[in-house]
Amino acid sequence: MGDLKQHSLIKAQERLRDQVGHALRAALIAGQLEPGRVYSAPTLAADLGVSATPVREAMLDLAREGLVEPVRNKGFRVTEVSERDLDQYTELRTLIEVPTIGVVTRIAAKEALEELRPIAQEIVTQAREHNLIGYLEADRRFHLTLLGLAGNERLVETVGDLRKRSRLYGLTSLDKAGLLVSSAEEHLELLDLMLAGDAPAAEACMRRHLGHVRSLWADQAE
Repeated sequence: MGDLKQHSLIKAQERLRDQVGHALRAALIAGQLEPGRVYSAPTLAADLGVSATPVREAMLDLAREGLVEPVRNKGFRVTEVSERDLDQYTELRTLIEVPTIGVVTRIAAKEALEELRPIAQEIVTQAREHNLIGYLEADRRFHLTLLGLAGNERLVETVGDLRKRSRLYGLTSLDKAGLLVSSAEEHLELLDLMLAGDAPAAEACMRRHLGHVRSLWADQAE
């Protein structure tokens, strides 16, 4: 009986860690946690109304994603993303995702592609409702599920890591400027081209989408 109780406590702690991580990501997106600034786990815990332990655990998760970095005896510093970083992340994503979209267009069943339409529409809906956390989650599911149809799990993991390191940048500014919806609608365009079996056009759309996102980041940084 004692073992079962311990198991229950562990699961509860894991759920709290996930909840704290979700709240911290929301704060990063909203700009409430500033790049370059150091935050201590006890201070963040007090703000969130929880103990310091799940905050430290959640911050370590964010550190593994490259969003923060530990600072000895002080806490965690929010990672600053340079223009060079963004250029390199975009270049890598383009090298990986554009040809993979072509492969998926040629080999994927139309039923599997059509199943992604509700997610593509959800991306647009979340953008229109200014729900940035919902937007990011739907966008992540769409892209990684789509790439997963190529059958290469390591490729999906790599792109997922690149997205974590770059995708938060400037999202709030893009939303306030009214530019997020047009970027969101490109997912529907991409899906329609893939369903039509037009691999070259789908690859071109994916390249344009990634370039569009990068140019929007640059516009907001100026």
